[in-house]
Amino acid sequence: MRRKSVLYLDVAEQIKADIMNGKYPVGSLLPTEAELEHLFDVSKITVRRAIELLSSEELVEKKSGKGTTVLSNRPYNKLSKAGTFTEYLNDSGQKVAKKILNLETITLTADLPAYKFLGEKAVKLSRLYTLDDQPYIYFNYYLPEELADTQLADFENESLYRLMDQHGIEIFKFKDSFQTVELTAEQQTILATSEKNGLKRIRESLGVSSKVVEYSEAIYNTSLYPYVIEYEA
Repeated sequence: MRRKSVLYLDVAEQIKADIMNGKYPVGSLLPTEAELEHLFDVSKITVRRAIELLSSEELVEKKSGKGTTVLSNRPYNKLSKAGTFTEYLNDSGQKVAKKILNLETITLTADLPAYKFLGEKAVKLSRLYTLDDQPYIYFNYYLPEELADTQLADFENESLYRLMDQHGIEIFKFKDSFQTVELTAEQQTILATSEKNGLKRIRESLGVSSKVVEYSEAIYNTSLYPYVIEYEA
């Protein structure tokens, strides 16, 4: 059973789309809170949460007495103003696609890294990203047990972080680390490569009180394409 959408997220996404397509150019002011309430037929609190979300993504800036100004028409990484890697690939003309390989509720053992964050029970989502139809990134996400009722179709139709927010799991910051690893036979098969090494990115997503609410491991076949971080000054 699908959960109802979170209203402020819907409002934020529509405003973001309007910014991206040029309805609200960089440097212009968004409609006032009262105008947005009327436009979306929502409460003042909903509008304010939507604006706060857009502000946290550094798309807009709200100043008392001056309104809300559009700062950028590009999504930002909340922490570093770095565009996401998939945005970079799309901007470079690469065709990026993703598909879910598996979704299951699992029992974690104490020797697994995710255990210390999530305990014994977790939802594991495995996903493959392709680059110009070639396997490129193999993701394994370990998520709180609260998402156990989430269906495969939900993960296919909604973003992961949106689903987490719908379950009351907010993310305030990320911590990423990278290392070169020797690929396992399974990883070589999934990535369709004979390369022996790949790049591993470990992400810890932190919520309230800096508690890790999502742990993920991504294996990149960098022989196909290097990992790039693009910064906007």
